[in-house]
Amino acid sequence: MSTSRKLKLSILDQSPVRKLGTAKQAIQETVKLAQMAEQWGYTRFWVSEHHNTRSLAGSTPEVLLAHLAAKTEHIRLGSGGVMLPHYSALKVAENFKMLETLYPGRIDLGIGRAPGSDRLTAAALNPHNEFNEAAFMQQLKDLGHYLHDTFEPGDITEKIRANPAAPSAPPVYILSSSGQSGLFASHFGLAFSFAHFINPIGGPQMVQAYRQHFEPSAFLSEPEANVGVFVLCADTEEKALELQATMDLLMLRIEKGISAGVPPYEDVQRQNYTEAEQQRIAYNRQRVICGTQAQVKYKLEELAVQYGVEELMLVTITYSFEDRLRSYELLAEAFELS
Repeated sequence: MSTSRKLKLSILDQSPVRKLGTAKQAIQETVKLAQMAEQWGYTRFWVSEHHNTRSLAGSTPEVLLAHLAAKTEHIRLGSGGVMLPHYSALKVAENFKMLETLYPGRIDLGIGRAPGSDRLTAAALNPHNEFNEAAFMQQLKDLGHYLHDTFEPGDITEKIRANPAAPSAPPVYILSSSGQSGLFASHFGLAFSFAHFINPIGGPQMVQAYRQHFEPSAFLSEPEANVGVFVLCADTEEKALELQATMDLLMLRIEKGISAGVPPYEDVQRQNYTEAEQQRIAYNRQRVICGTQAQVKYKLEELAVQYGVEELMLVTITYSFEDRLRSYELLAEAFELS
């Protein structure tokens, strides 16, 4: 990909809850961010699925998407993503066919196979959850039939149709932080979204493998991929470093199982990190692009070239909602999205 070609920017929002904040505030901020993203010219706005954490409020993307669609006019909206092993393929298809019927041409269905939580919570969501590749592949196969009203003779999908009968179906993206789900996407002829913000190692090779093995389908004739990355953009380098330091502490706490919300910078200033923690911070910073408007623009363009994609999915978490808005606003200006 040449950097001369205009790069598309999208947003993946996780509805972060700040320390001493509330989930209600977080959801309200997600709604406001979606409205501003539409105004600034972002391509799509996805919301995530997480369970059993007080740091992220987004647990039911299909419900939140219906509300977001009613509060916006034209921006594409989607799940980033629905964790398919928790649910039946039929129910997921019906949820998103309903969304597609209500808001035709605006809905994306992002599918993941990670728990989006701990294994105990995953078992509570679906006691029969197997988390094996064969079961996930069967779910993807069934989901495709239900979404597009197709079936295989003798299969259960021959006798069951997902309602409502919509004139169109939302495109399906397979979300992944590993190469395996990318191969699922290529096998079924689906779009692929790689989570660099989860795994910063080997991503370009995984996206390339997806492209090489892609098999055209009734859903998609050519491979389509985007990449998600943590982004922190500020007016000054000093402010950007403060935002980065806050993310350092937040990610360390999440990795330790501490669910205390997004910390303020004051909490960071009181930290004395061990050598092991400093090493982990150095690793985690590979998942984040941070800096001023010009610095971040350059780094994002460089990342897009490395991955060979034309769309980046930005994930920004800050203690202050104003800082989160400003980060996205600066990038909309830098890339002339409007």
